[in-house]
Amino acid sequence: MKYLIGVDVGTGSVRAGVVDLSGTMIGFASKDIRLWKTGESFVEQSSENIWSAACSAVRQAVDQAGVSPGNIVGISFDATCSLVALGKNDRPVTVSQSGNAEQNIIVWMDHRAVNQAATINKTKHAMLRYVGGNMSPEMQPPKLLWLKQNLHEAYNSTVKYFDLADFMVYRSTGIDVRSICTTVCKWGYDGQRGAWDRTFYKKIGLDDLIANDKIGTNVMPMGTTAGNLSRQASIDLGLLETTRVAVGIIDAHAGGIGVLGMGFSKVPAPAKLEQIVALIGGTSSCHMAVSKKPKFISGIWGPYAGAMLPGYWLTEGGQSATGSLIDYIIRANSTYPLIVEESVKEGVSIYEYLNKKVDELKLKEHKSADLAKEINILPYFLGNRSPHADPSARGVISGITLDDSIESAARLYYAAIQAVAYGTRHIIEEMNKKGYRIQRIHACGGGTKNPLWLQEHADITGCEILLPREPEAVIVGTAMLASVGAGVYASIAEASVKMSGVGKLYSPDKKSAQFHRKKYNIFRQMYKDFKRIQKLM
Repeated sequence: MKYLIGVDVGTGSVRAGVVDLSGTMIGFASKDIRLWKTGESFVEQSSENIWSAACSAVRQAVDQAGVSPGNIVGISFDATCSLVALGKNDRPVTVSQSGNAEQNIIVWMDHRAVNQAATINKTKHAMLRYVGGNMSPEMQPPKLLWLKQNLHEAYNSTVKYFDLADFMVYRSTGIDVRSICTTVCKWGYDGQRGAWDRTFYKKIGLDDLIANDKIGTNVMPMGTTAGNLSRQASIDLGLLETTRVAVGIIDAHAGGIGVLGMGFSKVPAPAKLEQIVALIGGTSSCHMAVSKKPKFISGIWGPYAGAMLPGYWLTEGGQSATGSLIDYIIRANSTYPLIVEESVKEGVSIYEYLNKKVDELKLKEHKSADLAKEINILPYFLGNRSPHADPSARGVISGITLDDSIESAARLYYAAIQAVAYGTRHIIEEMNKKGYRIQRIHACGGGTKNPLWLQEHADITGCEILLPREPEAVIVGTAMLASVGAGVYASIAEASVKMSGVGKLYSPDKKSAQFHRKKYNIFRQMYKDFKRIQKLM
């Protein structure tokens, strides 16, 4: 028997899964990782803490699976698109104003580099066409420019900068291999030419990174064999040195691979793929679509050459705050302690408890989607990633009263879920205007564990939503890369079909279409009104 391991480094935890060749996960473990929030826009982590958590999770997952390490033929890593700084002898270099060397990762959601992103975007360099016209502060060049301007000593003492997924591969093999996914999507690498765009880096004042080989030269497709586990990594992970390590990927993109092949018995034709968007919902949400020809869409990242599926261009929409927004709406409410107390009494999660309250209110008031019709939310609490590409955008709530009951909190919660779904609808509309024909959403991630979240997304977008047979599709997607790196499957596309399957289907309720059309128009208008207010101030 042959098995694979996928390791998913998220924002709050590292999760590892042992997966068989059909895509079934037989062992799983999760370990929390530390997060420093040192200011409103500053979020940092530790590469040592993350590696330690990954090793612990892998060992526990293998133990739970009850398989011999000798039967594990491949491993790969996905991670958030966070920036890692290493100095001499691979020691951590601080990226924190605190000076703490342990804090050597700028987390993806860190928005310290908003001004640097604006400076880069003012250059109007041709490379910006491939990030929707504007580079986000969540990408690496703005963060690197911030470090150069604000922590110059740390910037100079850094020997290697990595995207987090690439760091995990480096730490496990000792070989500096960068993923085409991370470099094209987050660093401005030219995937078509297979080279760094030196003119871009010179224009923004970071050409020293290329000249001093601080951002790598060996860039390879995801799933390519990076090498075998090093001796030390094999000891740390409890695996054999013969285990092959496949080039990794950004976490959301792993989810895209994990769900893209659902419902197909063979590798689908390009026209079929252009009818699908992969929605990966968690703290934030990503919306992945692929096409044979590049599609340039203002405010939506990409087109990225070969960044998720080799031979295809990737278009990537996203929402910076989705799961985190809904959590904030719940926790910021004065009734939150009571909601927790009642959910514990009933033995359910706070989401299940609030979903039940929403259902009860609909029944009591003879309402459906219009239960929260007077509450409108602009969900840009962490700026807008797509399609406005506006990091200065902020959240707006209208229609709330002095009612501080649990019922009122449930309406607000429901309105927040709808607001996130309207954001997804907006992204899909912009994609379809530029040549996509999206009719179906293949979804995975934390949000997809909430049936209310799923049904509202189906109703509001008008798309069918398919869920994977294996709920941990991000881990399975990463295991698919490991299968290619280990020579089990010939391509990512083949692995995506053979290691995935449909678990559940949500169909849109057309009876609510007219209501959602009206509320969606309000959603669009709220952003325009917010920008007028922002300008006045």
